Amino acid sequence: DLMGEIQQVSPVKNFFAGGVGGACLLLAGHPLDTIKVRLQTQPKVACGQHVIYTGTFDCFKRTVAREGMLGLYKGMAAPLAGVTPMMAIGFFGFGLGKRLQQQDPNTPLTYPQIYAAGMLAALCTTGIVAPGERIKCLLQVQSSSGVLKYSGPVDCAVQLYKEQGIRSIYKGTVLTLMRDVPSSGVYFMSYEWLKNVLTPEGQSVNDLSTPRILFAGGMAGILNWAVAIPVDVLKSIFQTAPEGRYSGFVDVLRELLREEGLRSLYKGFSAVMLRAFPANAACFLGFEVSLKFLNWLAPEM
Repeated sequence: DLMGEIQQVSPVKNFFAGGVGGACLLLAGHPLDTIKVRLQTQPKVACGQHVIYTGTFDCFKRTVAREGMLGLYKGMAAPLAGVTPMMAIGFFGFGLGKRLQQQDPNTPLTYPQIYAAGMLAALCTTGIVAPGERIKCLLQVQSSSGVLKYSGPVDCAVQLYKEQGIRSIYKGTVLTLMRDVPSSGVYFMSYEWLKNVLTPEGQSVNDLSTPRILFAGGMAGILNWAVAIPVDVLKSIFQTAPEGRYSGFVDVLRELLREEGLRSLYKGFSAVMLRAFPANAACFLGFEVSLKFLNWLAPEM
């Protein structure tokens, strides 16, 4: 009986399980994230000059040749300190959004309700994500430019604060919201939808096999990024641009379209897509396994 197994959503359990999911996501996905940001922000070249990286694989090869495998984990300390609590808060927000709309634990939520809960997850995390992304992008591009201005995440935050105050650390927050709120709704909704689709007739969604959870999580990641990437490109450029270079995101969009056309909004697309599947598959698997463990440990919580 399906209904007997539906538990009241526990935002607290979601919080801890989400933290584990975040750590799994990062370990699986960070190398391709470094490549994505380097591709998105590499300088344009005049005719006859060579670009630094011709594409995803080339960027991977050159980074490893120059900086070793650890070069792919550049800027990882900031997200590791940030992603684990951020995913914890995100899954907490998602659990809270579901809980607020769940009149009765035996009635499954509709997909629009799940989408709304996913949007709430993004709103909860923006306070950490925006400054984290700003610092991560600055650290990831500095090694390509050869000028090492920041020694690490903390140094970067301190320097930004000294130069321009707290506003500088939060530069790009509106763009982060524009990227994450709609895509987060898609992320959680498509994951729950795929889990339901993949559940064999007469079985419970709670007993879904590991390969199916990995598939649902990976596909949710891909759909999430398909929605997020154009705004993500604008955000990377805006957050790494020198102070006063752009008045706002409309300015970035106008200049990018004028100089490089519509395709430029999908820069780093293959790096994002290559990363989205394994990273989010790992994230949701970590989340589901931890949640099962917590339900076993404290069924009444």
